[in-house]
Amino acid sequence: MEIIVAGKGGFCFGVKRAVDMVFKLAEETGKGVYTFGPLIHNPQVINKIIEAGIHPIDDIHSPDIKSLIIRTHGVPPEVYNEVSKMGYKLVDATCPFVKKAQHYAKTLKAEGYQVLIVGDKEHPEVKGLMGFAGDDVVTVNGSEPLPPLKKKVGIIVQTTQRIDTLEKVVLQALSASREIKIYNTICDYTALRVNETTELAKDADLVIVAGGKNSSNTTQLVTLSKKYCKNVYHIETASEVRAEWFEGIEKVVITGGASTPMWIIEEAEKKVREISCGR
Repeated sequence: MEIIVAGKGGFCFGVKRAVDMVFKLAEETGKGVYTFGPLIHNPQVINKIIEAGIHPIDDIHSPDIKSLIIRTHGVPPEVYNEVSKMGYKLVDATCPFVKKAQHYAKTLKAEGYQVLIVGDKEHPEVKGLMGFAGDDVVTVNGSEPLPPLKKKVGIIVQTTQRIDTLEKVVLQALSASREIKIYNTICDYTALRVNETTELAKDADLVIVAGGKNSSNTTQLVTLSKKYCKNVYHIETASEVRAEWFEGIEKVVITGGASTPMWIIEEAEKKVREISCGR
């Protein structure tokens, strides 16, 4: 059985940067360091962060906080304002690509555009972007018709969305508004991972996508893989891999989301190779 591990596996730049920041703080600082919500959407990594002494917290008014780390997905501006009032240390681990999207949302608002965000309105990143975009912000995911729009519309996109979703929304907006300004804020890493997964899945008998079940970009890779391969499995750890999946399978692809550490992908590969040797 041929086993291919995607070359773009492991943490993306923004996640690696944030995780490195957190573990460095854990070594340097004592108690009182928290992340505002989970740093990333990967339960196994979050557990390791907790083991290092840094816990996620939802209440930024907790008296226990000495330092607060902003999650990779970013937060609305009012969170920064509130933290400033509280007076404790703020460590911003927002992904630089998300920061860029926040900047464009703020810029479009200042220029008089109605901001249209392409993404999942329940995702933390999009909730943060909405805070920078103004009261008339519109959020769509590409699966539904656009609501009525103003004459001037500025479009940004959740950094982990696929380019075809953005293109679909842009085409709809072109017939709904007179003036449109577009910033493609999809991160480079996401685009590369999508392209690689597409090509690998086309020629695979089975695809394993490793990553958090709550990870947006991981679930998108699962959906994408299913377009080209009928045997696709979403796992969080190697313990979920089952030998019966591989009956009659000759070519396996293993990949992972942007917040999936390489060690999880490697453990999945090891499990698949053990199954292959036992056939």
